[in-house]
Amino acid sequence: MVDIIDNAATGQEVGPQRTYLVDKHRVQYEGLFVIQDLHKLIDEYFEEKGYDKREFKNAEVVKDNGERFIEVIFEPWKKITDYAKVGIRLRMILEEVKDIEVEKEGVKVYAHDGKVLITMDVYVDTDYEDRWGAKSTYQVIRIFFDKYFFKKYTKQYFAEALDDYRMLVYQIKAYLNMYKQ
Repeated sequence: MVDIIDNAATGQEVGPQRTYLVDKHRVQYEGLFVIQDLHKLIDEYFEEKGYDKREFKNAEVVKDNGERFIEVIFEPWKKITDYAKVGIRLRMILEEVKDIEVEKEGVKVYAHDGKVLITMDVYVDTDYEDRWGAKSTYQVIRIFFDKYFFKKYTKQYFAEALDDYRMLVYQIKAYLNMYKQ
């Protein structure tokens, strides 16, 4: 069963350049899945949408009883304009993962049984090349321009980021529900 624990878009600004739209959205699942297929689904989604990816952590621990703990942290980002870029930070934790053999349509297939927790943050960076400079006066002017003169464009950046995020969550949920019996 897939449980969705969704935090509403916060709109919280962290620093003068990054706005978080979604903070710590969680997708939880327990049951059958194939690790490689799940990872491939996420990679192909971001490639299709034009994202570049930076991986921060990819660790696996195998316990004495054969169960595995896997943690992957990566942050895809997409440059929308020279002024704005969208980022989605994903943290995937797979716990109590066991290798099992399943018969599907008369063919033996290798799969995994365990718990999946995916946490996502979605943000938009504006002025990420720091064209306005670091002086506080320029920062105030930049924030003023973002809120009033560039508001139409900023809303478009937010909408694109949220659309990409929602479609990713939909695809992950659809994939994980595929293995329900």
